Amino acid sequence: MSKYDSIIIGSGINSLVVAALLGKQNKKVLVLESREQIGGLSSTIELKKGFKCNAIHDSLKWIDPRLMKTLKLQDHGLKIIKPDIVRIALGLEGKHIFFNRDPSKTADSISNISEIDSLKWIEFVDYLKKLSELLEKLYTIPPPKIPDLKMADVLSLRPMLAPLLKQGPRGFVDLLRVAPMMMNELMDEWFENELLRSAISASGVHHLSLGPYSAGTGFNLLHQNLYSDCGIYNSLFIKGGTIELANTLKKVAESYQVEFRINSQVKSIKVNQKCCEGIILENGENIKSSFVVSGLDPHNTFINLVGSSNLNPDFLTQVNNIRYRGSTARLFFILKNLPEIEGVNSDQMNTNFSICTSMESLEKASDGVKYGKISDTPFVDFNIPTILNENFAINNQHILAASVQYAPYHLRNQIWDDQTKSILKKNTMKVIENIIPNFSNLIESSHVLSPEDIENEFGLKEGNLNHGEMTLDQFMFMRPTISSSQYTTPIKNLYICGGGTHPGGGLHGGNGYNAAKTILNKW
Repeated sequence: MSKYDSIIIGSGINSLVVAALLGKQNKKVLVLESREQIGGLSSTIELKKGFKCNAIHDSLKWIDPRLMKTLKLQDHGLKIIKPDIVRIALGLEGKHIFFNRDPSKTADSISNISEIDSLKWIEFVDYLKKLSELLEKLYTIPPPKIPDLKMADVLSLRPMLAPLLKQGPRGFVDLLRVAPMMMNELMDEWFENELLRSAISASGVHHLSLGPYSAGTGFNLLHQNLYSDCGIYNSLFIKGGTIELANTLKKVAESYQVEFRINSQVKSIKVNQKCCEGIILENGENIKSSFVVSGLDPHNTFINLVGSSNLNPDFLTQVNNIRYRGSTARLFFILKNLPEIEGVNSDQMNTNFSICTSMESLEKASDGVKYGKISDTPFVDFNIPTILNENFAINNQHILAASVQYAPYHLRNQIWDDQTKSILKKNTMKVIENIIPNFSNLIESSHVLSPEDIENEFGLKEGNLNHGEMTLDQFMFMRPTISSSQYTTPIKNLYICGGGTHPGGGLHGGNGYNAAKTILNKW
C-alpha cells in the first residue's frame, strides 16, 4: 500500500498548479487522471484522423501572474501568442467592431459605427481597469470565514489596501454597484450602438445560463476581463493549443518529482471518522496520503467520491443546493477551405469572433434556458484554431470551433441525442451563415459536444464549465459553499482546488495557487 504526502484527483489546470507548487516544496505528490490525457478542460479533442482541436477553450482570458512568476512557465517552453486584434464582433454587411490590444485603435474601429460611443471608449476601459484592480487583489486571498470572522481573516484582506488607498472609497463603492448590475443597465450608462452593447454584454454572460438582462452579469464581465492590457476581451493563445499550458505545468511538476498516473479512476475518497485517509481506485488499489486534494467539481467530489453518508446533513444540503445549469455546447466544423468574411482580411483571422448584433437577440437566445429548449438563434462565439496551429488539420484544410449559448443541459420533453444535436447544429449554422453566406458549402464534416457530452467526457456536473454557476450568491465565501470556501472541507485533510472554488471558473490557475498556499500553511 503506497503512501504519499498528497494525492491530487484530476489533472485540470488548477490540479496541476497545486501539484507543481507542492512538489516545489519537496512534498511527495501523486496526480491521478481518469482519462487518457491530462489537462481537463484545456485538453484537445480528435475529430477524426489528422484533425484535432481545443476541446473547450480556444484561448485564455487571463493567467494568474503569480503562477507565471513562481513556476516560470515561459522558461519551461510555454509560448503565449498575443494578437493585436483580440476579438472581432461581427455585424451585418461587413460592419464590425475590431477590439484591439491598443484601446485607442478599438475606439477608432467603434467610430465607424458610432462617433459618440468611440469618444467614451477610453474612459470606459479605464473604469473597468479600476474595478478590476480591486477584484484582482480579492482573487489572491482565500475568502474570509463567515460568520466566524477572526483577526487573521481581517489581516488576510491586506492586499486590498493598495487599490483602496489609490482609488479611495469611490472605487470600492463602484465595484459594489457594478457587480450586481444587469448588463443592459451598465450599457445604458455608457453606450448607444447595439452591436457594441451586445458585444460587451456577451462577455458578461460568457459560459453562463443567464441573459444580459439578469442581475449579477456585471460581476461576470469583470471576472472575464481581469489582468487585461486592452480593457476587455483579452485573448491569450497558446502555441500548440491550450493543452500546452497543461503540458508545461506537468513538465514543471515532474521536475519536482511529482508522479502522474493516467487511466486511473478514483472510486472513492477514504473517510474514517470525518478524516480523509487516502483514496481507493476502481481497480481496488488503496493509496494512503496525508492530504487529498480534489480538482473535480463539488458534486463529484462530495457526492460521488466522499459519499452522502460521510457528510453532515447541513453540509449535504449546501452541496445539493449548488446550481450548475450547464448551457454551453461546442461545435466543430471541418472545412474544405478558409472561410471569407466580408470586411475581415485574411491576416485578421487569427483571433476570436462573436456573432450577436443586439442586446435583444442575446436575451432572446437565453430564453432557451428558461424554457428548456435549444435556442433558435443561439449566441455563437468562434475561432479558427488551424490558423495558429497548422498541425490541427491536414491537406491545408481548416477547423471552425464554436462555443454556443444557449443549449441547456436540461431539455423539456427532450433528451440530448442525435436529433437534438442536429437541431443545435442547424441553428448554429443558420447564425454563422448570416455572416458567411456559403458556410454550409464549406463543411466537410462536423462534431457536436452537447452539455451532456461535456459532463460525460470531463466529469462536470450538468456540463457546467465553471464547476458551478458564476453568480454573486456563489461567489467568494459562498463558493462552493459557506462551509468549504477556503479550500478546506468538513472532512479533515481533504481539500478542494477546482473551478468550483474561489475565484471561479477559467484556465487562470488562481484557484490552484490559493489552494496550494492554504495546504502548505497547514503542513
